[in-house]
Amino acid sequence: MKKLVLLVIFSFLVTSSIALANSSLLVVFPQTNYQTSAEKIFFLGTAPSNGQVLINGKAVTRSKAGHFAPSVPLQLGDNLFTVRHQNQERQIKVTRLSTQPVLPQGLAFAKDSLTPAADIAKLPGELICFSAIAPSNASVTVKLANQTIALAPQPIKAQLPSNLAALTGRNQPANKSTVGNYQGCTTMAAAADLGTPEFQLALDGKTITQLGTGKIQILAPTQLPVIQVTADSGVARTGPSTDYSRLTPLPKGTQAAVTGKEGEWLRLDYGAWINAKETQVLPGAISPHTIIRSVGYRRLPSATEIVFPLEVPVPVSVQQSERSFALTLYNTTAQTDIVRTDENPLISRLDWRQAAPGQAQYTFNLKKSQQWGYHLRYEGTSLILTLRHPPIIKGKTRKPLSGIRILLDPGHGGKESGASGPTGYLEKDVNLVVSKLLRDELVKRGATVVLTREDDRDVSLGERQAIISKEEPAIALSIHHNSLPDDGDAEKTKGFAAFWYNTQSHSLALFLHNYVVKNLGKPSYGVFWDNLALTRPTAAPSVLLELGFMSNPEEFEQVVNPEQQKKMAKVLADGIVEWFKKAQ
Repeated sequence: MKKLVLLVIFSFLVTSSIALANSSLLVVFPQTNYQTSAEKIFFLGTAPSNGQVLINGKAVTRSKAGHFAPSVPLQLGDNLFTVRHQNQERQIKVTRLSTQPVLPQGLAFAKDSLTPAADIAKLPGELICFSAIAPSNASVTVKLANQTIALAPQPIKAQLPSNLAALTGRNQPANKSTVGNYQGCTTMAAAADLGTPEFQLALDGKTITQLGTGKIQILAPTQLPVIQVTADSGVARTGPSTDYSRLTPLPKGTQAAVTGKEGEWLRLDYGAWINAKETQVLPGAISPHTIIRSVGYRRLPSATEIVFPLEVPVPVSVQQSERSFALTLYNTTAQTDIVRTDENPLISRLDWRQAAPGQAQYTFNLKKSQQWGYHLRYEGTSLILTLRHPPIIKGKTRKPLSGIRILLDPGHGGKESGASGPTGYLEKDVNLVVSKLLRDELVKRGATVVLTREDDRDVSLGERQAIISKEEPAIALSIHHNSLPDDGDAEKTKGFAAFWYNTQSHSLALFLHNYVVKNLGKPSYGVFWDNLALTRPTAAPSVLLELGFMSNPEEFEQVVNPEQQKKMAKVLADGIVEWFKKAQ
C-alpha cells in the first residue's frame, strides 16, 4: 500500500511539473552560451500546443503535447537564436568551435602544437616522431642529442569522427586540410637520456627556436623497470590515453616489464598500456617470465575454480566465444604434460597450446553456449579463474524465475541527472520508476531482485560495478532512457536499444531487444557492442537497456506515461522469463 501511495504521489508531481512546463515556453537544450564542435544542433523544449514555435522566424514541427526538437545548422563562431512562442521569447547563443588547429601568423609555432608534448621513453631502434604546426613554406627541424631531424609538410589526412558517431550513423571519415602540419622521425641505437628536443623554424630569412615540453629517454633492454599492478583491476589499453580501447583488466599483483612510456602511461612488455597510478615499481626486479606445468581445479557449489600455478604473476587476457573460454598467459612457457579433466557441469574439455613464444593459451570448451560470468584473481603467484555455473531455477511453472537473483541498476541519480525531456523531466527519475515497476513484475515471477539504488542518490559507476561483483546475480540490467549527441536528429530518432560488452552478455541483449520491439511495438534503435561501465562487469551477463528517447518529442510522451511504463516493465519481465528458458 505504501508503495502504491508513493507511486501516486510521484506521478502527481511528474504530471504537475509537465503541466507547469507546458504553461510557458521552455527550452531545455541547448543552454545559452553553449559550446560545441558539431555542424548542427537540436533544440529541445516545449510550449503550449496552441500557436507556433519559431526559431529565428521559422516555424518548427511539434508533437501533440507541444514538444519540439528541431535540428539547426551552425556556422563557425557565435550563432544567435531567438526562440519565440506568441509573446514569449528566449535568446540563446551557441558557439561552434573549430576542430582544426589555428595556423600561426608570422614566425611562430602554433600554440601547444609541438610533440611529443609529454616525457616519453622508447626502446633502442624504435621510431621517435616529432610534429609541429607552422606557417606554410617554412623550414622546420628538430635537434635531439647529436642529430638534426627535418620535419616535412604532410599531405591531407582523413579525420575520423568520434565513437559517438556510431549512434547517429554519420561515422565516415572526412578529408581535412592539414596545411602547416610538419612531421618527422628518427631512431636511437643506444640507451640514453636525450633531454628535451629543440624545434627550429625558418621563414623568409628569419629563424626562431623553441624547446619542446617532453623529455626523451631510450631504455636499456637489459635493465627495464618492472611494475606490479596495485589496483584491484588494472585498466589495460591499446594505447597511452583513455581514448584507446580497453583490453582484459589485469588482476592485482600482476607483474610486467615497462618497455615504453608516454606521460603517465606505461607500455608493458606484452603490448598493453596502463596508467602509472595503478602500479608500483619493483626495485631491482628483472623482466618477469614463468613456466607453467600442471593446471588444477576445485569444484564449488555454484562455480568451478581453475588454478594456474605460476612462478610470478604475469599479464593475462580473456577471449570468450560461442562454447569456449580462452585464457592467454603472457611471458609464459608451457611445460604442461598432464591435465585432469573430470566431469563438470560447465566444461566439456580443456585444451592448451603454446600460441606464440611467451604465450601459453588454455581453452575451455563449454557444454552450452551461454556463459554465466567469471572472475580472475591472483592468490600469491597462482592465477585463479572462477567460472560460474548456470543458475538453477527452482520452480518452472507457477513462478518461472524462482531461485533466480537479478540485479537492476536504475541509471544515474543524485547529481547525475542523465538526459532531460522537453519538459525538463529528468532521466534519473523515470529510470527509477520503471526499475521499481520491473522489480515488482520480476518478484511476481519468483525472482529475488537487488537494486543499486532505491531513491534519488549518488551511486558512482565504480560502486555499481562493485555491487554486481558482490551480489553475483544471474543477470544484471542497467535501466536507462536515451538522448543524442549534439548533431543527432532528435525529431526522427526513437526506439529501444540494448548494449553489451562481454560475449556472455550478447545473447541477453539481443533477445531482450527483439522481444520488446516485437511485443511492445517499439521501434528498434539497435543492439550495440559498447564499452560502458555497466556493460563491462564480468561477474554476470550485464546489459544496459535504453528504453526510449527522452529527446524525441513523441516518444517522450510514452516514456512519461504511467500506463506505458507498466507495459514496458511487464514485457521486459516476460522477456527475461523467456530468455532464461532459452539459455538453460
